[in-house]
Amino acid sequence: MRSRKEILRSPTHRATLGGWLDWAEREYARRGLALGQVAPSAHDEALYLLLRTLGLPLDARPEVLGRTLTPAEAAAVTAVLRRRLVDRVPAAYLTHEAFLGRHRFYVDPRAIIPRSYFLEILPRLGRLRRGRGPVRRAADVGTGSGCLAILLAHQFPQAPIDAIDVSAAALAVARRNVAEHGVAGRVALHRSDVFASVPPARYDVIVCNPPYEPSALMKTLPPEFKREPRLALDGGRDGLAVIRRLLAQAPARLAGDGLLLIEVGGLRPAMELAFSPLRFRWLPTQDGTDCVCALEARDLPAASPPAVGRRPR
Repeated sequence: MRSRKEILRSPTHRATLGGWLDWAEREYARRGLALGQVAPSAHDEALYLLLRTLGLPLDARPEVLGRTLTPAEAAAVTAVLRRRLVDRVPAAYLTHEAFLGRHRFYVDPRAIIPRSYFLEILPRLGRLRRGRGPVRRAADVGTGSGCLAILLAHQFPQAPIDAIDVSAAALAVARRNVAEHGVAGRVALHRSDVFASVPPARYDVIVCNPPYEPSALMKTLPPEFKREPRLALDGGRDGLAVIRRLLAQAPARLAGDGLLLIEVGGLRPAMELAFSPLRFRWLPTQDGTDCVCALEARDLPAASPPAVGRRPR
């Protein structure tokens, strides 16, 4: 077997950026690299990684592919591709950034890489809430990097937003993003297991992209996904552990005409079986997965007052 050094030796046919891109695409396929954390295709992710490494704009013209790399640039590209191809480090952790639409977020291994169907859903909240009053307060449960809380703050510029996560490490990343997006005055960060340690408040909108991978499947994840915080992925025995706590606590947290939205990945059948009395409204997504459900406050069972003051371990 070739050594780690030999694998990424730089032959002359990779003198140009386009040559490096073609080679990287083949290596992505040969090594079976997992995609989806940054881009849906090897071409798009490899091009992104190469452009960022060389300090070139992401909207560079196609002619840039004919650009010949200097020895120093070739060395930098070799180093970053070694980490991606051999060490299987996600591209977002190499560049310390991820995008949701036009919004850029800082990211590192303390927080899950931002990706969510809420990018499609949040702009439709006006239609989903038709006939109701304005959004006066909203919450993002399991905020991670803070990306969804920040999108809520951009969409509802008059509303305070509570961003909640059980991980102090992830909240440190969220704090940086909240500051960089200029919404620190309206987005409050809370370390809490769902709402357990959040001061009492009623929300017009609660969004949640929780950990929903069943624990037994965690060991089958590709290496790239295993580099993300397990706490952000592992949803317990059946994937529904955090969702159960959220559904139990949400009735005491939603305003009378409030809306709860949860992204559940492939757990739609499990959700409908486990919570069969609830009237889930599954929202369409562009790829047809339809994995975000909406629940009206009036359709949730009454709840006792929320517990407050308990700090997560």
